[in-house]
Amino acid sequence: MEKTYDIGLGNNNTDLRKKAESDFVSFWDDQAKSLSWFSPWEKTLDWQPPFAKWFVGGTINASFNALDVHQKTKSEKPAILWEGENGDSREITYGQMLIQVKKFANVLKSLGVKKGDRVTIYLPMVPELPIAMLACSRIGATHTVIFSGFSAASIKDRVNDSHSKVIVTADGGYRRGKIVKLKEVIDEAIKDSEFVEHVVVLERTKNEISLSSKDKLWNDLMNNVTEECDAEKLDSAHPLYILYTSGTTGKPKG
Repeated sequence: MEKTYDIGLGNNNTDLRKKAESDFVSFWDDQAKSLSWFSPWEKTLDWQPPFAKWFVGGTINASFNALDVHQKTKSEKPAILWEGENGDSREITYGQMLIQVKKFANVLKSLGVKKGDRVTIYLPMVPELPIAMLACSRIGATHTVIFSGFSAASIKDRVNDSHSKVIVTADGGYRRGKIVKLKEVIDEAIKDSEFVEHVVVLERTKNEISLSSKDKLWNDLMNNVTEECDAEKLDSAHPLYILYTSGTTGKPKG
């Protein structure tokens, strides 16, 4: 999408807003045409109050739109410029990002994840976080990202609610100069889980961790898969992710 719009707070009288308010169906129909669809929609909006179905009949994939469509023009350009708290840094191009996403999508497949399954992501702010998210969307798995500062009890609630088959985490993460032992939190959260079959562990801080039969190391898995994985053609209403409320006033809602 080459167009840019200024629709921030205070800019309530822009032409874009006026167009959206006057005919929101045609507005979103136009916006959707800027994306790459495997098959076009037959109806922009099927409105049966209180239920709405958008872009009925259309098939699409978020991973394909985020990466594949940019390969001809941006494969050598940076998709991620990252700097960690401890000073390490990485630059990942669109081409490299696509390869990593395809490989991790194949990792998920090798662990039995398929379209419609749920994957919980409990990682620090590292490039592997968006890689895992886009890998899930590539194969039609629904991901839920949990803030790496949440407790074991908070994670347990979200894992149980989502029925996640796989958890993606790290040995630890850096926060304010200290190592936060994420794997230990996950171990406590899922010790009685009936749903979690595998835990993928990224070695970030190299702190000592215990590995059970469920646990697999990120690098080991990535070294044993191919770089080819086609994007799943998903219904326009297929769930991309589950985002939970904070849970401060009760059970978290997703």
